[in-house]
Amino acid sequence: MNETLLSPVTVADDVALGMLRDMLRIRRFEERCADLYGQMKIRGFLHLYIGEEAVAAGAVRALLPGDNVVATYREHGHALVRGVRADAVMAEMYGKQEGCSRGRGGSMHLFDAATRLFGGNAIVGGGLPLAVGLALADRMQGTKRVTAVFFGEGAVAEGAFHESMNLAALWKLPVVFFCENNFYAMGTALARSESQTDLCVKAAAFGVPTRKADGMDVIAVHAAASEAVAQVRGGAGPVFVECQTYRYRAHSMFDPDLYRDKAEVEAWKKRGPIHNLSNRLKAEGRLTEEAFLELDAEALREVEAAVAFAEAGSWEPVEDLARDVHTEAAR
Repeated sequence: MNETLLSPVTVADDVALGMLRDMLRIRRFEERCADLYGQMKIRGFLHLYIGEEAVAAGAVRALLPGDNVVATYREHGHALVRGVRADAVMAEMYGKQEGCSRGRGGSMHLFDAATRLFGGNAIVGGGLPLAVGLALADRMQGTKRVTAVFFGEGAVAEGAFHESMNLAALWKLPVVFFCENNFYAMGTALARSESQTDLCVKAAAFGVPTRKADGMDVIAVHAAASEAVAQVRGGAGPVFVECQTYRYRAHSMFDPDLYRDKAEVEAWKKRGPIHNLSNRLKAEGRLTEEAFLELDAEALREVEAAVAFAEAGSWEPVEDLARDVHTEAAR
């Protein structure tokens, strides 16, 4: 048994159950998206977050509503936890104009100004400079806002990571860098692409404080994220948080997933974040199996309502295709 199953849940019931609910919502949403992709209702690229739910559920909850969130192309979970409506996310997956990006972004480019979700990004590491820019703007405006940017370990090999870390440290910008280390950048194992596999060492080279968290344990992620966010909001400059997690599915729906041993995947599934938390809560008498099943049923109902909303949605009229692409020259 994983040792984290034996550790106490150190947050209040409402927080613990809220995070459990969020992880179930993400899991059911992603499973439904995989099904819809097989039906060709969702097209293009689709990168699923199944197995990694604890990172979004634990980290995003540590932020305030006014904070900024910048994500990757595996960002459905971040959007849902941030408060983007499931129906708006699903409609975006379908490419319908009722989607949060009017159907123009699809799976990899979710955006919602109301919740300050400043987009998923199809470019590896592409969100890092955006996060630094947002943080710089907030610093110049004198706000106490924090920017949280999520990225995979593959982005650590990109120049944008080093440039962003350097500027954030140099200017003491209010950014929390959340690295979702799932050990495989697309199909390449970390040790095959990085000479230094301790990612905190890379961040520390810029003088940035670092933390490691078990990315399969939402309580551990939430604790590390809360400490990092408080430190950044206090004016100490950026913090780097590495969450070691694991995606159960392939990199994307196009990926045959031939580079991982099936036994390795199964071993990680035994540490699954949802049952990691639910089993601990049950052991402490804070959750019954009936209550767990109701939370799961609630998540399923929300997802099915989102699918119905997307199915009933409409395609953008052809005459609107140039909308927001360019503006008429001033006369």
